[in-house]
Amino acid sequence: MKKILIPVTNHGTLGTTDQANGTYSPELTHALHAFLEAGFEYDIASIKGGKAPIYGTDIEGDVVNDAILNNQEFQNKLNNTLPVSDVNIDDYDAVFYPGGFGLLSDLASNHDFAALSAKHYEKGGIIAAVCHGPAALLPIALSNGESLLANKSVTGFTREEEIDYGTINDVPFLLEESLARNAARYSKVQPWGEFVIEDERVITGQNPTSAHAVAAAIVKQLAK
Repeated sequence: MKKILIPVTNHGTLGTTDQANGTYSPELTHALHAFLEAGFEYDIASIKGGKAPIYGTDIEGDVVNDAILNNQEFQNKLNNTLPVSDVNIDDYDAVFYPGGFGLLSDLASNHDFAALSAKHYEKGGIIAAVCHGPAALLPIALSNGESLLANKSVTGFTREEEIDYGTINDVPFLLEESLARNAARYSKVQPWGEFVIEDERVITGQNPTSAHAVAAAIVKQLAK
């Protein structure tokens, strides 16, 4: 049985504003839908553990989002996330970081999850992220001292999408710029279009639209 580790943010607002935030629900639920259909197990973890903040739970017509949100096992896992100190990374076949603005304020600079992800990757595991999730890849350093992203092609939420969403002035930092500076290559398509980059065992998606496709790429790689 394949098992996925899903680190999520403990930060419940958009940057230093008072706007409710956290993990963006559809990026988590649409990925989980693909994992569950493949028969995978999963754990949800966070830096501190406990109840994780989530937003985007009231999107009209999103039946996948609604179905996962109404799943009791999912609610139990979201309300009782594993603290990073309790995570045994050897239990997992892939690490998937969903987005949302919250993680820009914690996972984007957290070295505990970064160390676990580095160990996982160097043992042959998959690291994946979508939308703002790739921010959590920024602190991952391999045992040779190199950044995980130093030789990788990636994508992530774009400057244009921040402008469209009205968050350009409130985000702690601009993800596109950080990825462009730190990764070997940053690529994007037009705002809100589905776009996924697989660079061997590092898989990234540009925006919420890409969440299911990132998960599908994980499923495909684990089926090999």
